[in-house]
Amino acid sequence: MSTIAHTQKRGFAGTVWEYLTTVDHKKIAILYLLAGGLFFLAGGIEAMMIRIQLAVPNNDFVSAGLFNEIITMHGTTMIFLAAMPLLLGFMNAVMPLQIGARDVAFPFVNALGFWLFFFGGVFLNLSWFLGGAPDAGWTSYASLSLASEGHGIDFYVLGLQISGFGTLMGGINFLVTIINMRAPGMTYMRMPLFTWTTFVASALILFAFPPLTVGLFMMLFDRMFGAGFFDAAMGGNTVIWEHLFWIFGHPEVYILILPAFGIFSEVIPTFSRKRLFGYSSMVFATVLIGFLGFMVWAHHMFTTGLGPVANAIFAVATMAIAVPTGIKIFNWILTMWGGSIQFTVPMLWAIAFIPSFVMGGVTGVMQAAAPADYQFHDSYFIVAHFHYVIVGGVVFGLLAGVHFYWPLMFGTMLSEKLGKVTFTFFLIGFHLTFFIQHFLGLMGMPRRVWTFLPGQGLETGNLISSIGAAFMFVGVIVLLINVVVTQVKNVKVGIDPWKDGRTLEWALPSPTPFYNFKQLPLVRGLDAFWIEKMEGKTEMTPAEPIGDIHMPNNSFTPFMIALGLFIGAFGAMYHVDDKGWALPVLIIGLAVAFASMLYRSIKDDHGYHIHKEELLDDADKGGTR
Repeated sequence: MSTIAHTQKRGFAGTVWEYLTTVDHKKIAILYLLAGGLFFLAGGIEAMMIRIQLAVPNNDFVSAGLFNEIITMHGTTMIFLAAMPLLLGFMNAVMPLQIGARDVAFPFVNALGFWLFFFGGVFLNLSWFLGGAPDAGWTSYASLSLASEGHGIDFYVLGLQISGFGTLMGGINFLVTIINMRAPGMTYMRMPLFTWTTFVASALILFAFPPLTVGLFMMLFDRMFGAGFFDAAMGGNTVIWEHLFWIFGHPEVYILILPAFGIFSEVIPTFSRKRLFGYSSMVFATVLIGFLGFMVWAHHMFTTGLGPVANAIFAVATMAIAVPTGIKIFNWILTMWGGSIQFTVPMLWAIAFIPSFVMGGVTGVMQAAAPADYQFHDSYFIVAHFHYVIVGGVVFGLLAGVHFYWPLMFGTMLSEKLGKVTFTFFLIGFHLTFFIQHFLGLMGMPRRVWTFLPGQGLETGNLISSIGAAFMFVGVIVLLINVVVTQVKNVKVGIDPWKDGRTLEWALPSPTPFYNFKQLPLVRGLDAFWIEKMEGKTEMTPAEPIGDIHMPNNSFTPFMIALGLFIGAFGAMYHVDDKGWALPVLIIGLAVAFASMLYRSIKDDHGYHIHKEELLDDADKGGTR
């Protein structure tokens, strides 16, 4: 297949087919961004409904049962279907370019991971239209889940199971890519910080998702076959679910925050025009957070009666994890110190992130003290805390990343003016919404309540909180307008659009060729592209002569495997109701999935080569130019 035929689009249908079958990490990144963005909007609408319901006392905007469904779906959607895929999108788009690779290690598995996530997320959200969403909270504690009527919890379990398989595949893929596919000279201690955080987050995915998988299987067997794992009356233990969930759940929040830290560690040096201060201590802190992240899960369970010894151990471990995070904060501040700072939109998010995230971290250390946590637990103080770290950390990181990497992914530049409007509305709205919630919590407002009474001193705080949410909503709408306007205008930017790119991804032409690098670059130190610039060069020194490049073929099989599991999940779920059609649907779904896997196994797909003659002809499109 020639290069030219490969890059031409054949109308709208051709583009759709290209994206359905693509194994190119850059296109998969766009799919993650698109799907994650849609789920982010869904989660945002759910959040708005929560805040409208709680704006005034005794409100009846939604019923109590529906409110439980909304809070459950808001949490589940935002964590599993918005934050994670958006971060996986940036990992896909940026990490292979940063290490000088032509793609990820397993392009097919990369596509499969995306389609599994996508179909799992669609399955979960179809619950709204098929008899009710899950209603036991995003943590789905077993005592509530097992008592939940209808199929809501089954949608939760099967949807997250399918989605989780996809995430696990992504994590393994990125680990192998970073270990095996670094360009010549790209040692571990020369890797950009975003690659390091991707590496550690992928290792966390590898170890954190199996406990969730096990917990979900047990929940499935309890709900479908009355297995009794979590039913105390049958000799089970309802607290075991909490352990399994949080042994996944706490590393999960580090899986979310570490790539966001990575994005800030790229943005801050770029716009301070300085190398990152304390690079080796940043790497050490990232790895240490990864280790400690597995030793703190029971701080979510201080009130379950684990006893003073367990509580004390987990309290100490939780306080310890603040240390590497603090190291990072000081390194970011010292990177800016004495730099010539440009206040671009990504940099504004990075600067706003530091105080916002520190506030979330401080309330986290407060909760680490078990006796204090007895007072904070299940109050709005907790809601305020984790939104300060997840929104003030992860979402700020995502918004910085969207602006920073947009030219890399799409070859166009988002409007700085509109970006600053979004920044202003979202930042003010964020602090309005969640700062006041600390005090609502300390005044005794429990979390997850669907209404509150007048005369308890909670009216003002809740109204302020709801007004703040509206501000954030406006900010997101402006961001959407920004995206649409930018893509309609379609003004292309060239190589190194921010003018101060330090790492390999900025050395590539825009749009990036589908093979990334015509010749693999020679990496001579940290901030490889910056080193070449300082010597007056405009491109990387190649590490190899121009030769044939081996590329993988597109494949429709990942889509079919995921579709099969999606269909099968409906059969599994309705089989419990003795519906006649359920078993055939289960069998058909699994047959489609396994037949697709078999097809993949027995079909020899050797990919294709781009011949060096074509590369020489395409000199103007080359990777290292």
